[in-house]
Amino acid sequence: MEILLATFTTLFSVVNPFGAMPVFLTLTEHETAGERARTALRACTYMVAVLAVSFFAGRYILDFFGISINHLRIAGGILLMRSAFDLLTPGGNRAKVSEATLEESMHKDDISFTPLAMPMLSGPGSMAVCIGLFTERLSYGDMGLIVAGFGLVAVASYIILFSSLRLTRFLGRPGMAALARIMGFITLAIGVNFIMTAIKALFQG
Repeated sequence: MEILLATFTTLFSVVNPFGAMPVFLTLTEHETAGERARTALRACTYMVAVLAVSFFAGRYILDFFGISINHLRIAGGILLMRSAFDLLTPGGNRAKVSEATLEESMHKDDISFTPLAMPMLSGPGSMAVCIGLFTERLSYGDMGLIVAGFGLVAVASYIILFSSLRLTRFLGRPGMAALARIMGFITLAIGVNFIMTAIKALFQG
């Protein structure tokens, strides 16, 4: 249960589906409620697949390039801190997607994989977190719980994206800005924790 909750709480703030809401609403403004729900479902399904591949295959990729897991945690921590500063900055919710990408996505038939699943939901930060979660001490049951944590994040993200229109109306622009700052602060703390844990491990080694 601790593994499941730790995976969910850590990853949810990094995935930050609230930050994807403005882009999701912009790209699906001409869709019906049913079409919007199917787009959100596909995006969350793709997100789980990307996170699972990062979790299981990430260490092999690191070994291939000769990169230490602690080096990745430092790089991931810096990346998370940068994303956190974007969230703490007014109007930083769209920082994951450039204006050119957003304009191009307006003319795509399916926006569930790009830009929603990647890079909005499962971006470099969340992928670095997933790779950092993998250790050789994990049992098969632990791995299953971590993947189940990915699923819980996907379910929460789907509910938020599906309810994004109502949430935006309820919270308003000040509420969305405050929520972005809260998620940014949590993400900043996770990034600092990543860096400090990796530095401590390197010095002990």
